[in-house]
Amino acid sequence: MWIADNWTDYEVLDTSDGEKLERWGNYLLIRPDPQVIWSTPKKLPGWKKPDGHYHRSAKGGGEWEFFHLPQQWSIQYRELTFQLKPFSFKHTGLFPEQAVNWDWFREKIRNAGRPVKVLNLFAYTGGATLAAAKAGASVTHVDASKGMVAWAKENARSSGLEDAPIRWLVDDCVKFVEREIRRGNHYDAIIMDPPSYGRGPKGEIWKIETSIHPFLQLCTKLLSPDPLFFLINSYTTGLAPAVLSYMLATELKAFSGKIDSQEIGLPVRSSGLILPCGASGRWEK
Repeated sequence: MWIADNWTDYEVLDTSDGEKLERWGNYLLIRPDPQVIWSTPKKLPGWKKPDGHYHRSAKGGGEWEFFHLPQQWSIQYRELTFQLKPFSFKHTGLFPEQAVNWDWFREKIRNAGRPVKVLNLFAYTGGATLAAAKAGASVTHVDASKGMVAWAKENARSSGLEDAPIRWLVDDCVKFVEREIRRGNHYDAIIMDPPSYGRGPKGEIWKIETSIHPFLQLCTKLLSPDPLFFLINSYTTGLAPAVLSYMLATELKAFSGKIDSQEIGLPVRSSGLILPCGASGRWEK
């Protein structure tokens, strides 16, 4: 398992009864987590005095209960600063477990010894975009949500990257890749963090189990003759790391490189356990 254990501003303090107690900077949040199927005594005081608690509804969805949580605050990871705010379906605007991937490709970019063009698809609020840009890459950031791209730009400003070579695009990722292929554009690295389920601008249905492989096939057509890396993230429990490895091996066989896929996770301070947070597949030169 790849573990995101280099945080100072974030940590999972405890887990029990389908929930996790987290510290985001100076604030404590309780949020649901489907992986937490165990029940242990909730001894930490944060369980009784959180700053925010997301309550899952039995009918689906849920709602936040706030105590002392501001509308927005920031945390840092290495040289990056992220603006956080609670919004629908329990999220805060950042997936901390992805830091283990940021560290990996940051070193790949810094050690490449050449300019690196990165394409970040389903790019959300820009964690991977900023990590790649800070390492010296030029990045094309694509997400279908105008609000998420605006949030990513805010994170770029907070991180001192407002003038970095980042191209911000509000677009459907599949349509964008198809157009880039027609334009003859290429990238040295591709990052994708697709949702489990979604809809395109014209109602097209994205279901990761059936959509991810043909999309990966499309994306390989955008790789430069000497690509540096390819990263796929999956939060769908049905996609085991071995599936990601097989897809990468099948579609990138024209390039000589190394493939590895693992679960990614976050350490839990109270128990020493690692909380699983999905899987990542990596192809690297």
